[in-house]
Amino acid sequence: MTAYPKIVVTPPGPKARELVKRDERVISPSYVRFYPLVVESGEGCIVRDVDGNEYIDFNAGLACLNVGHRHPKVVEAIKKQCNRFLHYSNTDFYYSEVIELAEKLSEITPGSFEKKVFFGNSGAEAMEAAIKLAKWHTRKQLFIGFINAFHGRTIGALSLTASKPAQRRYFFPLMPGVIHVPYPYCYRCPFKLTYPSCHYWCVDFIDEFVLQKYAPPEDVAAIVFEPIQGEGGYVVPPPEYFKRLKKLADKYDVLLIDDEVQSGIGRTGKWFAIEHWGIEPDIVCSAKALASGLPLGAAISKAKIMDWTSGAHASTFGGNPLSCAAALAVIDVIKGERLLENATKQGTYIIKRLEELKEKNEIVGDVRGKGLMIGMELVADKESRKPAPEKASAVMVRSWKRGVVVVTCGVSTVRFMPPLTITRELVDAALDIIEDVVKEVEREK
Repeated sequence: MTAYPKIVVTPPGPKARELVKRDERVISPSYVRFYPLVVESGEGCIVRDVDGNEYIDFNAGLACLNVGHRHPKVVEAIKKQCNRFLHYSNTDFYYSEVIELAEKLSEITPGSFEKKVFFGNSGAEAMEAAIKLAKWHTRKQLFIGFINAFHGRTIGALSLTASKPAQRRYFFPLMPGVIHVPYPYCYRCPFKLTYPSCHYWCVDFIDEFVLQKYAPPEDVAAIVFEPIQGEGGYVVPPPEYFKRLKKLADKYDVLLIDDEVQSGIGRTGKWFAIEHWGIEPDIVCSAKALASGLPLGAAISKAKIMDWTSGAHASTFGGNPLSCAAALAVIDVIKGERLLENATKQGTYIIKRLEELKEKNEIVGDVRGKGLMIGMELVADKESRKPAPEKASAVMVRSWKRGVVVVTCGVSTVRFMPPLTITRELVDAALDIIEDVVKEVEREK
């Protein structure tokens, strides 16, 4: 059996460096590039660069490749669809692939009620659809979002995004009527309280200091949330948070929009992360891993809420038959290969090892996550909890150079999001490298 990772030339190699130079001449500088990894191919949980280095992929194409690179059943489904037709606009006509996918999504999303699905091309488009649908159905104008949230970069989604100034700078005015409140980030509580003695003040605050002071609840269309904040730092709320939030939303007849673009399609060991908290949102947004990296976004809503009329919203390429064929295969693979169970099993093991690393290393401040959506927050020291973005960046880049592809999120969190097909052998190989890098970075403080 081939041993991974395999580094044959210190990355970035000569071919990668040349391609990066060409990229800089013609590609928008607005893109975020973590480091100069230039991908040549991928298979399973391994990604190969143009210089022949082979890496263990703990990034999964930004959580898009939940069934791994080029899963044979996904590739076969795409090839089969290619031999039939590539496009005919679901907005204006009909084809079976989009109907079958909507039926399957209705089955796996939380809630036994009837549902309807709107298809777009990305997570941001799914969010835009959810925003417009909430406005249409409720005839209300206000939205409550969360500080540290990321929902996309189109204007509506960006209005709810609140994770980094660079994402919003010079783009004002955004969509009016968005109010941001603190997210339940217990490791860095915005209210300087401690769980559980806080008694979930973060929920009561929304009621007492937002809805009862300046955002009339009869004007609030929806509360928009990520069950686990993604770009904001892989932040996991405490156990009763969403039940209390749901109770608040029901009290004022406010919709709940669940952004599962990064956390959904099995990433956390459930089809959708909100299932860990036992509530049923009104609208669920999905993308990323839904079609194994092909462009596809979906807003899955209670049928009674998706009551807009013809022409109110549409997308020429949304529900493209190739993407739908891939998504149907993804769902079948996750079910058939019991990948939800593997995500839970491997994720539990990764957290255990990272907790052991935390006990021995001063710069590992917090370890959190569910399934294979795990964050390791790095700090200057445990007592101050001062974020250490330079250390997180060093761990990320050095791990890549040694053969493990990871990226950061939040201010100083290294995130672990390998394909759900990851094996214990590859997990151990990757964690051995990451642990060595963390110890090395700590010694240099």
